[in-house]
Amino acid sequence: MKQIKAVGFDMDYTLAQYKPDTFELLAHSQTVDKLVTAFGYPSELYDFKFDWRYMMRGLIIDKARGNVIKVDRHKYVKVAYHGFRCLSSEERNAAYNLSAVRDDCEEPAYGMIDTLFSLAEAYLFMQLVELVDKRPGKLPNFTGYAGMYRDVRAAVDLCHRDGSLKRHVAADPSKYIHDDPHLESMLQMYKRSGRKLFLATNSLWDYTNVVMNYLCGKRVGKAKSDEWLRMFELVMVGCAKPGFFSERRPLFAVSTRDGSLHNTDNGAPIIPIGAEDLPDDILGRGSTMSQLDVGDDDKAAVFQGGNYVDLHQMLGVRAGSEVLYVGDHIYGDILRSKKSLGWRTMLVVPELEQELAVGEATRATQFELKMLRNARADLDTQIQRLEWAFRQREIPPEALLQNQEQLSLLRAEREAAKDRHSQLLLEHHQAFHPIWGQLLKTGYQNSRYGHQIDRFACLYTSHVANMAFYSPDRAYGGRVDYMAHEDGMGMEGMQN
Repeated sequence: MKQIKAVGFDMDYTLAQYKPDTFELLAHSQTVDKLVTAFGYPSELYDFKFDWRYMMRGLIIDKARGNVIKVDRHKYVKVAYHGFRCLSSEERNAAYNLSAVRDDCEEPAYGMIDTLFSLAEAYLFMQLVELVDKRPGKLPNFTGYAGMYRDVRAAVDLCHRDGSLKRHVAADPSKYIHDDPHLESMLQMYKRSGRKLFLATNSLWDYTNVVMNYLCGKRVGKAKSDEWLRMFELVMVGCAKPGFFSERRPLFAVSTRDGSLHNTDNGAPIIPIGAEDLPDDILGRGSTMSQLDVGDDDKAAVFQGGNYVDLHQMLGVRAGSEVLYVGDHIYGDILRSKKSLGWRTMLVVPELEQELAVGEATRATQFELKMLRNARADLDTQIQRLEWAFRQREIPPEALLQNQEQLSLLRAEREAAKDRHSQLLLEHHQAFHPIWGQLLKTGYQNSRYGHQIDRFACLYTSHVANMAFYSPDRAYGGRVDYMAHEDGMGMEGMQN
């Protein structure tokens, strides 16, 4: 951390953790309303019930087949549901794993459930698949599952554009956003360490101001102020990530008084023709971006749009490795910033808290599963050797009966071990989630989501406020990589 000069944060689901039982229910109900009122779907959708515990991140929507699938890091489909019906292994393998050319499970044919914002819409899609399968004529304009998915996505986008979601949150932030008593102290600690703190969010200024006022001071309604800007050196709203990391966009200065946008020239404000001056909160920011001055009151300057080049210049960052960015979206926040810019990254994974708790509670089960897997491998080896010897007629006649009896015993032992292993593995799977299992695993392999975290997140944590419990100068060392032939050799204990 000593080489980190600037620490940045996303807002939604990073600094602000939304309550799934209220916020996702709101997102589901608002999307249903848009489908009925704007897209002509039947009013029967109002009867849909939402189970916020059902979905998880890292899943993939197969738009054409109407399925939701979970894949491992090699993109083998290990769990698949059509609506709320679990596909059998035969159906799943026929559709995905046994074709001459396997699907890559990527957009545009597939939809990624990589953010917590996507859980409600994914659940709604599964409900619509159930409806159209059981009552085909209920959707008169139905042209396929993919078209139905497009409608759901368009309805979600409409919820964001018309402000229906944001108005509910603004009216009662405590109903939808978790209170975090450690957040302000964490931000203050990193500010005192000499790092430049910045906020980079896709939300616009009006909503950002609502959420940050609640997080930093519990100020709502008319009590809102811009005091929270003292926590940061720079605030960039409307970033349009992940395009922010690769595309050039106009940069506007934001007036914190009324939210108005003002043109800039390399970050310096421009006085338009016919105006004598600009608002005080726009002036006083320096004549160029590299001379950004937050002013005597030590409040962050606020901009909309732009891209990472603007951010680097305003913060005086010379290389991406001097930036640590904390976000919740593996693609929008982490992958592009790490892969393209070389930023250091921290992914916020709230589900990790439960994953760790269940993992700790099932240690005995995990040990038994490991022993059973090893036993099955040993039994397979012995059986295969005997079967090969029989086929090659390598066993002398006087030993045939004895070896046949041994082979029968080994096969029975293997079948018993297999049954016990399968049952225990299912119970272990369901201990994490009754439908989808572990978030970061699919069987014995890392899930696609777990694989992405391993590749692109320098650090990951269950909550951003966990940063408050470690020194800002702590050195975080990477894990030692070891290969299959090193397993069990104690290589995991080595240090660089």
